[in-house]
Amino acid sequence: MSEASDPVFARIASRYDLINRILSLGRERKWRRRGVQMLPQGTVLDLGCGTGNTDFGTRRVVGLDPVVEMIALSPLPDRVVGVGETLPFRDDAFDGVFTGYVMRNLTSVNKTLEEAHRVLRPGGVVVVIDLGRPAKPVLRVLHRIGTALILPLVGLALARSPGEYWYLHRSLDSLPPPEELYRGHRLGLEEVWRMGMFGFVYGARLRKR
Repeated sequence: MSEASDPVFARIASRYDLINRILSLGRERKWRRRGVQMLPQGTVLDLGCGTGNTDFGTRRVVGLDPVVEMIALSPLPDRVVGVGETLPFRDDAFDGVFTGYVMRNLTSVNKTLEEAHRVLRPGGVVVVIDLGRPAKPVLRVLHRIGTALILPLVGLALARSPGEYWYLHRSLDSLPPPEELYRGHRLGLEEVWRMGMFGFVYGARLRKR
C-alpha cells in the first residue's frame, strides 16, 4: 500500500499486536469491535488485515495485506497479498469492507476508496478505524508533543525499533480530519465517531449508494 510503510511493518510484524495493546492501554480491540458492529452480515474484506486479530463473528472474511510477514501470521483461511489501490477482486464481491489503522499508510486514499466502491455490492458498507489528531487545536498540539516523545521510546523499549514508531508519529499528520477526508466521495459518508483519550481514534462509516 505504501513503499514507505511496508518495510516498517515487515520488521515489527511479530511484535505488532503486543505493542498496539500496550500503546492503547488494552483498548485497541474494543475500538475494532465497535467498527465491526457497523458492518453487515455476509462477506467482508479486511483491507490491511495485518496479523488478522479482528473478530468478525460469523461473517465470511477475506484478508488482504501487502506485507507478507504480517499476513503470514494471520489465522484467516482466505488471505491475499495485495494493495488497496488495485484490489484483486471482481466487482460487487463484498457486503462490507473493514479497514483498521490503514488509511495513513496508503499511497492513495482516493484510489483505495474507489476500489472499495467497485468491489462492494449496492448498499454495501465501508468501516474505517484509524488514528488521527484530536479536533481541538490545544489538544492537537499536546497530542503531537506527546507522540513525538512517547512513541519512539516505546518502540525502543519494546521493539528495539524507535525509527518505526517515529514513522507512526509523523503519519498522524499525513491526512486531514476524517470529516474532511471522506466528505464528497461517491461512497457516501454516513457517520464519524471519536474514541480514545482526546478523541485521537476515530471511526467512519461510508455506504455505496
